[in-house]
Amino acid sequence: MYDVIIIGGGPAGLTASVYTARKKLNTLVLTKDFGGQPMWTTEIENYMGYQFITGPELMEKFDEQARHHSDNIKYEEARKLTINTDNTFTVATGNGQYQAKAVIIASGKRPRRMEVPGEVEFTGRGVSYCATCDGPLFANKTVAVVGGGNSAVQAAYELSGVAETVYLIVRNRYSADPVMLDKLQQAKNVIALQGYISKEVQGNLFVEKFIVARKDRGEETDLAVQGIFVEIGLNPNTEFAEGVIALNQRREIMVDCRCRTNVSGLFAAGDVTDGIDKQIVIAAGDGAKAALIAYEYLLHR
Repeated sequence: MYDVIIIGGGPAGLTASVYTARKKLNTLVLTKDFGGQPMWTTEIENYMGYQFITGPELMEKFDEQARHHSDNIKYEEARKLTINTDNTFTVATGNGQYQAKAVIIASGKRPRRMEVPGEVEFTGRGVSYCATCDGPLFANKTVAVVGGGNSAVQAAYELSGVAETVYLIVRNRYSADPVMLDKLQQAKNVIALQGYISKEVQGNLFVEKFIVARKDRGEETDLAVQGIFVEIGLNPNTEFAEGVIALNQRREIMVDCRCRTNVSGLFAAGDVTDGIDKQIVIAAGDGAKAALIAYEYLLHR
């Protein structure tokens, strides 16, 4: 029986583990993989203390500090969360079951799919959800980026330095920050197609064609590309907690200003919550807050 189980190994989860360790709580961290969303980011310029740092570098520093306090991290995916009759919790993974008096969910989000024919079949064979990871594989090739937010614009900008041509497919209008759009203007090989929707991915062994259509008139255009980078948002990793805690329409965990859910002893932090702004520094702050509130809960339990 642990005092706290933390689900997630990103900024929120690792920060929470530091704070629970400092409070001498017996803590277990369960995470499917290391680092969370920052592992997909090459340029971070808004995390205090660093004028510039890459996502993987920043998360290595998070990990180093977390392991300095505690090394009880298991790389196992949470599959089901249940409430026990004594108001403790059980977290089931593919390897076993773990019990705790309190749980902090910091499981983050995962990339959203386009949900078009050919996308699943060509994932890993031209369709990618991480320009940072796979961009170098498309040197001197033609690629497409789908999306109009910060992640999509940054991906298009990064790929412009590698690929021969980059199509930026935007359904409506750009929602990226002005500073990101200013950077994009510097890239001369990015072709913006605004008002287009994704229709189908085609190819043989690898991606060869991306069919898009005008949103207003339905006219289709075939783009000869070798890579497609999908940057249309993220879905929260909350399936394991369905039916246990309250979720909003976006399936994010609903929390109050103290990271408390509607279940006593169950807390949530970071991008998996219904917090409006999704930033690394906010996720880390949430993790610290959730840990302190969990400690307070256990103190009075």
